[in-house]
Amino acid sequence: MHRMPARFSFQKLRECTQGFSKKLGEGGFGSVYEGKLGEERVAVKRLESARQGKKEFLAEVETIGSIEHINLVRLIGFCAEKSQRLLVYEYMPRGSLDRWIHYRHNNAPLNWGTRSRIILDIAKGLCYLHEECRRKMAHLDIKPQNILLDENFNAKVADFGLSKLIDRDQSKVVTVMRGTPGYLAPEWLTSQITEKVDVYSFGVVVMELISGRKNIDNSLPEASSNLTNLLRGKARDNQLSDLIDKHSEDMLSHHEQVIQMMKFAMWCLLNDGCQRPSMSTVIKSCLFKIIYPHIQFNLKHQPYRDQGEMGA
Repeated sequence: MHRMPARFSFQKLRECTQGFSKKLGEGGFGSVYEGKLGEERVAVKRLESARQGKKEFLAEVETIGSIEHINLVRLIGFCAEKSQRLLVYEYMPRGSLDRWIHYRHNNAPLNWGTRSRIILDIAKGLCYLHEECRRKMAHLDIKPQNILLDENFNAKVADFGLSKLIDRDQSKVVTVMRGTPGYLAPEWLTSQITEKVDVYSFGVVVMELISGRKNIDNSLPEASSNLTNLLRGKARDNQLSDLIDKHSEDMLSHHEQVIQMMKFAMWCLLNDGCQRPSMSTVIKSCLFKIIYPHIQFNLKHQPYRDQGEMGA
């Protein structure tokens, strides 16, 4: 039986982070700081907008702590002291995926083998959340900043389950828009939200990995500032090769495999969530290089309906 994650005092976490002095990043749920507990490096997330009571917080922490998968960032412990709410996670030394694919740093371009493995790792993590864990859940905010890399560039999905830690009133039908502009599926505006919103966001992240650029980049001319819109045009004109990351000769040398992965991404990016594949189907497609012959990747309509939806 899984044990409750370790409980820490606020003072202990303040000490282990040296007064929250080394910030690793920040997002919609709060800021993350590097810390050290004994000999173990950790990442301490300080939640800034938790509104629920301690009992509900502890119940959700227990749920998140019970979810263990090699492609999900592990929750080590927590703090629930007065109004303070903090989560302690395993430390991921390579940081978030965005810093490796958006070239903000002087990192060498990732080769195709590493990128394709990262894609498969993300898919496996999401598949576990959607289909395999005891309490199934949608992530609702998949983006490169929430994909963390270990020393060997193995990828793990971070921040799963946090939507319920912040908002206890979440029901089966999500009514308040969450997530990040540029990664949001169309049905956020009109329909019941299911795990298929994660599939859409996954498709965006795959395209960012393949192209080495942000989905929304306002520094580019308007016609090419939106990657998913650009993808639609390139698919229509049979010019998908134009979107392959030109910084990497290795990517260009694996042209056929990269184009195949682009087509998987296009499947995930269909406007109708019911037409998108499940993550288990994505994994099978990636592993066995399957594209079902009756599927036409036009991003608008397909005569295919994936079975087994769940409520988010």
